[in-house]
Amino acid sequence: MLRSTVQCICIIAILFAGCKSPEPKREAENEPGAGTPVTVTTISTGSMTDFVEVNATSAFLQKNYVKANVNGYVQSVDIAPGTFVHKGQVLFIIKTKEAQSIDNSIRKLDTTLKFSGTNTIKASSSGYITQLNHQNGDYVQDGEQLAAISDENSFAFILNLPYELKPLLSNNHELMLSLADGTEVKGSVSSVMPNVDAASQTMNVVVKVDRNGLPENLIAKVRLQKTNRLNTTSLPKAAVLTNDVQSEFWIMLMKDSTTAVKVPVKKGIESGGRVEILEPKLNTEDKIVLTGNFGLPDTAKVKIEE
Repeated sequence: MLRSTVQCICIIAILFAGCKSPEPKREAENEPGAGTPVTVTTISTGSMTDFVEVNATSAFLQKNYVKANVNGYVQSVDIAPGTFVHKGQVLFIIKTKEAQSIDNSIRKLDTTLKFSGTNTIKASSSGYITQLNHQNGDYVQDGEQLAAISDENSFAFILNLPYELKPLLSNNHELMLSLADGTEVKGSVSSVMPNVDAASQTMNVVVKVDRNGLPENLIAKVRLQKTNRLNTTSLPKAAVLTNDVQSEFWIMLMKDSTTAVKVPVKKGIESGGRVEILEPKLNTEDKIVLTGNFGLPDTAKVKIEE
């Protein structure tokens, strides 16, 4: 009995010894060099430009329709769809119905006699054949359309501009158009169509370009300058934080070498991956957290990395 009591006392002593609380460890933030790893940046001062991007579609504004001037038969066609023709070039030769009939009668009487009775139809302007309606042997009537020529000189891009952006045209007479193949074409505003689409409330602006050989219905991107700021302060976009609804903006400003504090800012335009900072006024010596800033509290312990 005594032996069992001694064993129980030993077991209880061992259990109490095992339950002894260990010494509390020092908090990580109190250790030298601890903190969230971050990188920092400084402000830049210079010009910033804000753009808005709209689409433009290429088109031949004028098409010349080649028509028959007599009733007769198409005797010769010297063009094909997509062919470029010059003004005055012969496109069709038409033999009149009467000449065809007389020629057949004369040939029966004397095969050595030749009778033409043909009319030549020439291009009235230079351009591309975009429609070809008749071929050799077709019978056509006077005034019937034979082909269509897209006038080369009427080629332009039609800019689909929302009406509220019309004031931007005063500062964007000269434009740069970006094509799908990565090339850019210089253009200038030629005219503004006097109508607005009822559904989209966009207006058509004619932009003439200094390059030939482009196809119709080609879509280009056009950047219109909205705002140009000179000698303004900006930060990389990654340095400016915001809430879920983007109603508030702030930066994490280094108070000293290990502490970053939350500073609300008023931002301006964004361009080229940078954000304009309107308020507060920052100095060139200020260090702003660039990476590692997401989720940091108002006053955070950080460690600057190179």
